[in-house]
This record gives sequence, structure tokens and C-alpha cells, in this order.
Amino acid sequence: MFTLTPSMTLPLAVRSLQGETMGTTWSVRVVLSSDALLHALHDGIQARLDRVDEQMSTYKPQSVLSRFNRAPAGTWQVLPAECFEVVAHALQVARNSGGAYDPTVGPLVNLWGFGPEAARREPPSDDAIAVARARIGWWKLKLDAATQSLYQPGGVYLDLSSVAKGYSVDLVGRYLDSLGIGAWLVEVGGEMKGQGMKPDGRPWRIGIERPGAATGTVERMDQLSQVVTLSGRAIATSGDYRRHFEAAGRSFSHHIDPRTGRPVPHGVASVSVLAGSAMQADPMGTLMTVLGPEHGLAYARERGLAVLFILHGEHGLEERLSPAFAAALAA
Repeated sequence: MFTLTPSMTLPLAVRSLQGETMGTTWSVRVVLSSDALLHALHDGIQARLDRVDEQMSTYKPQSVLSRFNRAPAGTWQVLPAECFEVVAHALQVARNSGGAYDPTVGPLVNLWGFGPEAARREPPSDDAIAVARARIGWWKLKLDAATQSLYQPGGVYLDLSSVAKGYSVDLVGRYLDSLGIGAWLVEVGGEMKGQGMKPDGRPWRIGIERPGAATGTVERMDQLSQVVTLSGRAIATSGDYRRHFEAAGRSFSHHIDPRTGRPVPHGVASVSVLAGSAMQADPMGTLMTVLGPEHGLAYARERGLAVLFILHGEHGLEERLSPAFAAALAA
């Protein structure tokens, strides 16, 4: 651990850091008066992201999560603090949503070719879907907070990809806060959170891509759907336009409805969710996509959630906003 000592002479400026993690990229912008400690700061950020990946990746056979997924039936598995926190949150979202969001959906994700196993070029059979669905069920899991343990009932395969990136954003943010850095913008694989203000006193502003724009190539304002400020809040965006496959003239999204065992049929192009933390926002994007615009917006209105749907309409892309999201834009 190192500490940052404020400079009384050098002006504050936005410094940028970046790297790779969890099969994607990360970027951090911090407001500092010097770049002298950026190398150490980069290492500290990378270490925390690596910790999440080593615990929660389904692509690494020796990760904590992979070992849990292979654990014998009827055993309790002790989890590191970070993994326990994420699992507990994911199970709470599953409970609140009646299973429309379910972190045990892993067997279906793998079956449809969106996990660490081989990609598919055609849908699986009804029998294969039925076999995978028999392994699904968030209610099968038990948590013991006293020992930070998770019960493996047998055959349950957790997939935390819909929440781990968001958690990693928050973890990096906590790290920056602990160093006394008061203004930062953290992004991991598209999930983001901002804190404080830039040196000119303005908040962090980010644009929500219109679906179809290639990653990192947005050059004009008309390629953005909305622009939001992120000082003190997070945003997660979930879309069907980057991970899917096509067969027999149909497109199959990587968003699997755990209640049916099949990709969601809605015309949802993307969902963006604003929340106090990225761990809250991240799984909400998945849940909203599974619920679809009608049920999703009803769920959001009942709970005061800030949600933006971008839909495939008859005449192109259409937007539908929850009242909380509209209020966030006006703020």
C-alpha cells in the first residue's frame, strides 16, 4: 500500500490508466496533481481485478467458482470475502425477481454456446434443454454468513458473469477512495462508476451507445442514445448486438431466460441501468432484458429503478425510459 500526498503547487489533471481483465479491458481516469505514482496505482488496480477474476471466472478451472461448481453434492464450500459478497447479492436479486434472474443459469449458458465451452451454430435440442434446466434453481443454494460458506446441493453451476464486472468496478472504486483519491471514473468491460468532479468542476459525463456502433468507434453525437452524468453513481449496459449467433434465419441472444431455458424473444436491443453501485446496476441489466420492456419497466417503476430500454421497433430503434431514468437525465 502507498499513500498519495496532495501537492500544493502542481495543478490537478485527469490521468488515465488501462489494462486487461476477465477477457475484456479496463480503464480508469483519476484526478491527480502528479503522475509520479501512476505505475504503483496501475499495479494496485490490476491486483484487485485479478483477484476477482481468480475467484469468479468460469473460464479458469482453478478459480474459486469453478471449484465450487465441481464440488461434491452435500458439501459446504468456504468462499473468499469478495466472492461471498457477490454470490449473496446475486441470490438476493434472484429472490426479488422470482427467478427471472438466476445465477445458477450456467448450464443453459454453456448449452447455448455462450460459456467457456464451444460456441454453437444451431439451437440445442428440447431434450438437452430439459436436462440443463433440471440443474437450474437459485433456491437450491444456501449461504452461511458466519463461516462465509456456500452449500453445493449437487450439479449446481454458478455463473457470475452478469455481476462480477460490476463488482470489480466497485472494488477498484473502494481502493481509490482508500488512497484519498476523491475524483475518479472506473470502467470494466463497459460497466462504469464515477466519483467526484473533474478539475474544471464538471461531473463525469458518458454517452450510451446506440446499438450497432462498434466498440470504441463512436465519433458523433448521433451515435449516442443519451448522455448521463456519473458523479456518485454507476451505469451498466446490456445488449444483444455483440454476443449472439444466427441459425435458420433467427438470431439467438446470449441472454438466457432461466424460466424457459431459451434466449429471450423480446425485441430488446440494449438496456442501461443507473444505480448507486455497479454491482447493483450490472445484474439489473440482465434482469430487465429477460423481463422485456413491459414487465421490466413495471418492475423498475415499482422499485424506483433508473432503466433505459432501446428496442427494435417497426421503424428502427425506439427508447423507453423509467421515470427514475428520465429524472436522472434532467438532473
